[in-house]
Amino acid sequence: MKSSEIDATVSPVYTIEESFHDNAWQRLKMNRLAIVSLVFLILLSIICAIATWIAPYPYDLQNLAIGASSPSIRHWFGTDILGRDLLTRLLYGGQISLLVGLCATMVSLLIGVPYGMFSGYCGGKTDAFMMRIVDILYTLPFTILVIILMVVFGRNFLLLFAAIGAVEWLTMARIIRGDVLAVKEQTFIKAAVVLGLSQSRIIFRHILPNVLGTIIVYTTLTIPKVMLLEAFLSFLGLGVQPPMSSWGLLIRDGAEVMESHPWLLIFPGIIFSVTLFALNRLGDALRDALDPRFNKT
Repeated sequence: MKSSEIDATVSPVYTIEESFHDNAWQRLKMNRLAIVSLVFLILLSIICAIATWIAPYPYDLQNLAIGASSPSIRHWFGTDILGRDLLTRLLYGGQISLLVGLCATMVSLLIGVPYGMFSGYCGGKTDAFMMRIVDILYTLPFTILVIILMVVFGRNFLLLFAAIGAVEWLTMARIIRGDVLAVKEQTFIKAAVVLGLSQSRIIFRHILPNVLGTIIVYTTLTIPKVMLLEAFLSFLGLGVQPPMSSWGLLIRDGAEVMESHPWLLIFPGIIFSVTLFALNRLGDALRDALDPRFNKT
């Protein structure tokens, strides 16, 4: 019997994978708010990516003569206390915040997904040992870890990728491990083992496609969580350092002068909140579309 025939025989779930994802996409398109969120996130990412060409001013250009001025025709979002254009700094800050969110999430995927799949597939003592490592790492205070990294390697926003990713992969590994434990008990996986398929073939051809939905959903939910962590670190002064900016840093600066210059907090707060809402709404919609437990049809 050919390997392709074996795969078709032992993996009935995988044979309907294409139609399942087609149906999931149709369900997602019916969620108008999710589609609006997706379009907004795409446009926002493009605008921030080309900020160098469309920003009205250099991000570090100071004009101490005008100081903190309210929104006007020249400065749509006003200026900060050093006379820097707030719209420009929001665009450049979006580059940092979105980049940290994406890269740190990718780090958590690259570490957490293989770790969780291997742990769940092996099971037994190997699984117990690997999960105890995760439990131990969970006990390490996140803020102290970042401070140690800053002291050893210096202040560099690239360390945010490593610091945040080093924490977020733990949750990713636990979630994927739980899904793998459930999938490997299915009949088609047991049949694949009996028929002598290699472990790598079982993992990549039969298990991975069945946990892909969980990976996609949790990825969209991890990005806003990572962005919140970056904002928290910047708010404490442990993140991006001036003259560079991030949305978290702009919110911190705006909070210090919110009584006298409220626009410095309002505009960063709005863009940050709307972005997080869009990411969370898209993640919820993907969960509803990809997880059969949330579908009534």
